[in-house]
Amino acid sequence: MTTILPFPLTTEAGRPPVAEITGPPDRLLGHREALEAVVAGYGAVLVRGLDLSDEAAAAAAVRAVTGEPMDEREPFAPRAVLGPHLYSSTEWPPDQPMCMHHELSYSLRVPSRQVFVCLTAPATGGAVALADGAAVLRDLPAGLADRAQRHGWELLRTLGGPVGVDWQSAFATTDRAEVERYCAQEGITCTWRPDGTLHTRRVRPAVRRHPATGELIWFNQLAFLNEWTMDPAVREYLIFECGPDGLPFTTRFGDGTPLDRAAVDSINAVYDAHTIREPWRDGDLLVVDNLRMAHSREPYQGERRVVVALADPVDLSRS
Repeated sequence: MTTILPFPLTTEAGRPPVAEITGPPDRLLGHREALEAVVAGYGAVLVRGLDLSDEAAAAAAVRAVTGEPMDEREPFAPRAVLGPHLYSSTEWPPDQPMCMHHELSYSLRVPSRQVFVCLTAPATGGAVALADGAAVLRDLPAGLADRAQRHGWELLRTLGGPVGVDWQSAFATTDRAEVERYCAQEGITCTWRPDGTLHTRRVRPAVRRHPATGELIWFNQLAFLNEWTMDPAVREYLIFECGPDGLPFTTRFGDGTPLDRAAVDSINAVYDAHTIREPWRDGDLLVVDNLRMAHSREPYQGERRVVVALADPVDLSRS
């Protein structure tokens, strides 16, 4: 970068850029343009040194670095709502990794910015790791990438079964007609089954063009939400309990072709090759270009309090 920045910035291989800004969250107000320049250059920026010890401070910091707030819809795992447009990190077993994905990439309206604030850093692990979607696309096996680019990716969900969220929580309503209206607007096929569960299906592009740079990016949750990413024992249990057509979620290529374990493993291996990370410290704030950068959460030990916000939505329905 050639931009003169009003704060020290450290850039090293294998790490996101780290900006040093000390003081209360309102210190960010005068630095938003400079921070956006760093995000435009690197896909993310971690701000270190702020006094961010509670949810009110985290919310103020989010407001200072983003524009339009955004609510989450159709979550795959529970989150606590901590305030307007502010959430706990996804409830996920601490000893299991959460694989790389772009937030809400299954939706037509997606956040261009995702902000993480670490109120309490874990004793070990627990970093939010990042991977550049353009670099991932370039290094994927050609046949796999071509097929996904031609046909897109398909997401299948069963809501209200023995595992996963119910449809009332996912759609924030108890009105079936409202769910059907939402699905029609989003291009989602929905089917109510006799047992009361809801089955949904949608196809989305697996490769998108970044609206700011025009660069092609691998932008999906094809591997993250696929059944082969699950722990083998969990997958076997769910297939036994729910049947292969009743899994809480899985993915296929957009033409309906299933992925095998080798395909999922190859996607995750490319993500691993491009992963950057920085261990959390109390008060860290991470701003991510959600369109460019996939993110994951690594296993951890000890208490970990990280709050999350989505912002600055982009309409992908016409792209």
